[in-house]
Amino acid sequence: MIPVPPAIQRIPWKLIALLSAIMGFGLLVLYSAAGGNASPWALQQGIRFAIFLTMALAIGRIPLRFFEDFSYLGYLGVAVLLVAVELLGFVGGGSQRWLNLGFMNLQPSELMKVAIVLALARFYTQLPPGETRSWTALWPALVMIGIPAALVMLQPDLGTALAICASGAIVMFVAGLPLWWFGSAVIAGAAALPILFSMLHDYQQKRVLIFLDPESDPLGAGYHISQSKIAIGSGGISGKGFLNGSQSHLDYLPEGHTDFIFATMAEEWGLIGGLALMFGFFLLLRWSTRVAMNARTRFGQLVATGLTMTIFFYIAINLMMVMGLAPVVGIPLPLFSYGGSSMLTIMTCIGIILAIENDSRTGVRRFH
Repeated sequence: MIPVPPAIQRIPWKLIALLSAIMGFGLLVLYSAAGGNASPWALQQGIRFAIFLTMALAIGRIPLRFFEDFSYLGYLGVAVLLVAVELLGFVGGGSQRWLNLGFMNLQPSELMKVAIVLALARFYTQLPPGETRSWTALWPALVMIGIPAALVMLQPDLGTALAICASGAIVMFVAGLPLWWFGSAVIAGAAALPILFSMLHDYQQKRVLIFLDPESDPLGAGYHISQSKIAIGSGGISGKGFLNGSQSHLDYLPEGHTDFIFATMAEEWGLIGGLALMFGFFLLLRWSTRVAMNARTRFGQLVATGLTMTIFFYIAINLMMVMGLAPVVGIPLPLFSYGGSSMLTIMTCIGIILAIENDSRTGVRRFH
């Protein structure tokens, strides 16, 4: 037998196959959502995937030490981009969230989900173990989370701001901060809910109220959720069939190619298609969880865990949103929803996790 070159053996073929399968399914749904036309969404999405997959594989070959050394610089860079959004960003859909780069519209708040994990992992790796239960372990992390969260809230983008806070909180939890700190934060947050609710924009308040009672305004603020439930329910077990979805083709379902693409898929592919997609996501999360468990450094463990949970939040919040189990917050479905910024974030997460996996194969476990 002809020996396989080591360079070929190092390529993560199983991971590439899994990502390609999820993306391929998504491209079929985008093709159908456009009425059997590839040019509006599917073609562009496929090209983006090829570029970002190549990028992720390249990131996976970078030494993990590089990410540790430049984590703070990366955090500052994305924070500067968030400030630039306030000064130079353009408004789309009523929100000022994007920077026009010419070849794509970049949403810097998406990149902050990765940057905050790397920065906090670096912080807790450098922090002496004996200080994880002291005030020194808390206030710098709260500042690092609070600044980008506040900038994102100005856009306004409540969902992404909460996702940044959640990703940061996961790293803090895995780093070993006292559990009662998190319990106290939950209690304080619950007590402050009326005040926080009053600080939301009118449309954000409506989204929360509609989540509690979707039928109170079925043709207004509750339209998205009502149509999404109709699309998912009408799909049944096996769906209406490829290219036969009525809710998306007749434009009853808003954002059927972005935030509500799961409803578009479920109408045509039914419960079977939904379970197949969720199984694909399960395999992806199982891989990244194993990488986190086998990481040989504390930094690698914290980063892999934080990025795994970042991907999980994308999936869980989007699915809960389209099923009416959570308010509409504009979180896309990874590798499925049309869009460049979210795919860039997810593939960056996968690339860094791949770098941690490669690092784990090069030496003994080392925690400090």
